[in-house]
Amino acid sequence: MRKLLALALLCTASVGAAEQPDIEISGALKSGSLVIAKVTHTQQLALNGKQLEMISQGHVVFGFGRDVHGPQELVLTDHEGREFVRTLEVAAREYKIDRVEGVPQRTVTPDPAQQERARKEAAKVWTARNNAVSSRTDFLEQVIMPAQGRISGVYGSQRIFNGTPRNPHFGLDIAAPTGSPVYAPWSGQVILAENDLFYSGGTLIIDHGYGVTSTYIHLHKLHVKVGDEIQQGDQIAEIGATGRVTGPHLDWRINWRHERLDPALVIEHFSASATNPEPAANR
Repeated sequence: MRKLLALALLCTASVGAAEQPDIEISGALKSGSLVIAKVTHTQQLALNGKQLEMISQGHVVFGFGRDVHGPQELVLTDHEGREFVRTLEVAAREYKIDRVEGVPQRTVTPDPAQQERARKEAAKVWTARNNAVSSRTDFLEQVIMPAQGRISGVYGSQRIFNGTPRNPHFGLDIAAPTGSPVYAPWSGQVILAENDLFYSGGTLIIDHGYGVTSTYIHLHKLHVKVGDEIQQGDQIAEIGATGRVTGPHLDWRINWRHERLDPALVIEHFSASATNPEPAANR
């Protein structure tokens, strides 16, 4: 009788352990990374105290900005309200820093009218991203490169002019002749289409769902407008040299909510050639 009772207790414990929330991570655990996770036996998930939206297929998406590193706390809540803590250790990165002295100040700082224009335009871009709250799941597709050309600028790099740090670069620059095609790396919906912003010139933002957006700037010509539904691989624009640039290139950016992420890491981990393409295989 004691043996049967012990066996019953062991079976109960095993079932309980098997039904505990669990999470599988896809993506780089480093600054600037997009992360797509698969969760099981989980009702709610919070990252550093902020609740994340659960996707019906059992996925959840989040990201870490340029300067985010160290331990990050995930709290998984099961269907009985029990909480389980998982800690993700996000590795810091070193970025390219260029120091330039003797630059005429007028070429570094726009005049007051230009600054006011840039401020209003930045608010418009911020609002577009802030309103990207759709339940699309386009980002679960295996991503493709939006253009072909030489990589001329990388995420996280920064210039210091006359001892004053400028904003870091948050995109992947692809240099190519004006008029070269730009393709949609994922399917999505256009949420911002501007032909002439002060800093970024021709600018597109596409919503891919759950706070994931992609941005394309310095465009010569836009082929889509706000509200357009686009499919992966559609031509959406042409590379240009509009805005504050010195030559034609595409500046491609990816955001999760307002966290600016590294497109190179997205290609590395979520393209068809990636070594870790788990989410696309489990759509």
